[in-house]
Amino acid sequence: MLPRLLSALVTCALLGTVAAAQTAGLTGRMEGDTYVSATGEFKFPSPVLPELGGQIGDTENIVTFSDSFNVHVSIACFPQDASQKWELETRGRRDYLLYFFSTYVLEDFARRFPGSRIESARYVAELLDGALIAYALLPGGSFFSGKNSVLGSEPADPVTAKRGSLLFVRRGHVYVVSTELAERATQRSTYQQSVEKEDTILADRLTGLAGRFIFPPPKPHSP
Repeated sequence: MLPRLLSALVTCALLGTVAAAQTAGLTGRMEGDTYVSATGEFKFPSPVLPELGGQIGDTENIVTFSDSFNVHVSIACFPQDASQKWELETRGRRDYLLYFFSTYVLEDFARRFPGSRIESARYVAELLDGALIAYALLPGGSFFSGKNSVLGSEPADPVTAKRGSLLFVRRGHVYVVSTELAERATQRSTYQQSVEKEDTILADRLTGLAGRFIFPPPKPHSP
């Protein structure tokens, strides 16, 4: 089940082909400007506006927010089966999150975009009770490759996308929050940033996204 869900994450998050791209056809629902996941595990104020081409698409486990400019954010929330819970217990949180990213997320990135690789990763103990921030390079894997604001057309040499992913565990679910550094594609020849600066930009954006989560209180157990 889990590998299939992760494949859906890559397809939805990178290609923007989530079914029901408009909010009227969501599997989850909107409460005002806040998205409520289909499973009820989390709420998330939308980071996109309809006036700027904002779209929200989802499945039961994945939601994607995108607009016509530089926002493309996906949130995956996968229930942990017994084997995943065992991996977490035996590896510890930091090593488990790195294992999960390398084994599932990066593997599916590489299947869709050959040559994809992890650039670096770091564990942030104080964020969400322990979170992993991982940076991956995806040759030809930019959601924004056809939205080049500088050249105005699809470049002959596909951009190598850089995606930051934030992974954490909460209440028996593993979350993968992912966003692309859009400037690599939209600015192209004028884009000049060091790896360290790119990491800082993505980490700041992911940390900001982490702060938007609203987690409902756990449901009381029936007597």
